[in-house]
Amino acid sequence: MSYKVKDISLAPQGKKKIEWVQRHMPVLEYIKKEFEETKPFEGITIGSCLHLEPKTINLGLTLQAGGAEVAMTGCNPLSTHDDATAAGASMGLNMYGWREESNEEYYENIKRVLDHEPDIIIDDGADMIFFIHKERRDLIGKILGACEETTTGIHRLKAMNEDKALEFPVMAVNDSYMKYLFDNRYGTGQSTFDSIMGSTNMLIAGKTVVVCGYGWCGRGVAMRAVGLGANVIVTEIDPIRALEARMDGYRVMKIRDAVKEADLILTVTGNIDIVSGDDFKYMKDGCLLANSGHFNVEINKKDLQEQSVSCKQVRADIEEFVMHDGRKLYLIADGRLVNLAGERGQGHPAEIMDMSFAMQALSAKYLTENKLDVGVYKTLDETDRYVAELKLNAMNIEIDDLTPRQVDYMNNWEEGT
Repeated sequence: MSYKVKDISLAPQGKKKIEWVQRHMPVLEYIKKEFEETKPFEGITIGSCLHLEPKTINLGLTLQAGGAEVAMTGCNPLSTHDDATAAGASMGLNMYGWREESNEEYYENIKRVLDHEPDIIIDDGADMIFFIHKERRDLIGKILGACEETTTGIHRLKAMNEDKALEFPVMAVNDSYMKYLFDNRYGTGQSTFDSIMGSTNMLIAGKTVVVCGYGWCGRGVAMRAVGLGANVIVTEIDPIRALEARMDGYRVMKIRDAVKEADLILTVTGNIDIVSGDDFKYMKDGCLLANSGHFNVEINKKDLQEQSVSCKQVRADIEEFVMHDGRKLYLIADGRLVNLAGERGQGHPAEIMDMSFAMQALSAKYLTENKLDVGVYKTLDETDRYVAELKLNAMNIEIDDLTPRQVDYMNNWEEGT
């Protein structure tokens, strides 16, 4: 076991946080016990590039319980919890990462994980997978496959596969029901506002919140904004999603019109330059900007800087940009993934990551049991149902089964009224 963390003496503090989340991740704890008995990863090394915080360390411990050697690094320079990495290292995980890494340090830590020559990759944003294809091609023949859990990462990987550039199979964990219906919607919705409210100490009720993008993450953010009393405007490029947003009760308009009314702008698209160029000229004095997409490319900070006369840090997570006409705009968490990169960001609730990390762990197990051709694969429906059943059981919820007569009726096309 090796590690490179900020301060190993923080381990006791980190262990307390890990014990807390374990109490609220019953599905993963069940799978961990199952893995302890069956050892599906005996002789396997798993390398991961994920947000390093207590819930993620619990995933690492679950894989370790299954017999794996686990090497972990962070997928965002600002999302690492230093006490959690210290605890992970003290519990036998190969751990590389600390909060506020430089870009160079970020990639050095990816290299450190890959020096363990992993058989399976678990990625968040596809940076590690992309790095292997570009810089560590010597590993490609050894890797059984990878698991990717973000919308952004899946987009990258599908583009790679389309261009015939992908050279090993990847499980698209993000495309599973038990991931995007809960993690993307309820997780992103709650954790985004947890972080923003902690960073700003401001009221959401009565404000106009612009949500850029109405995918599953955008749906969750809009839902939570309304629950907090906000007036919500949605911007979209897809006519079907735009229509859905309108029928869900939100106003829908172009970004250029929406930013004129915004008190808070939230980007949740996974694409570049969502708020950029002249958009900043139309914003109200005091407008807040934040991003809940994976990469810090949705709000063009360079354009914002070029249109401002000064910039200063006004709170731990907030930069104030003074524009030429005296208006002040505020960027939260450097435009990075606000629910984790923000100082108060703790990521999604443990109950949500319980399901997402269960899907990751079981998808990794699937890769050890099945030799797949190169491609991007949706997780099995049976895995989705299994995780859902475990979660319901943990919540003491019982549901009905079809009777034999009902099964016959549904399978008999000749039967009508």
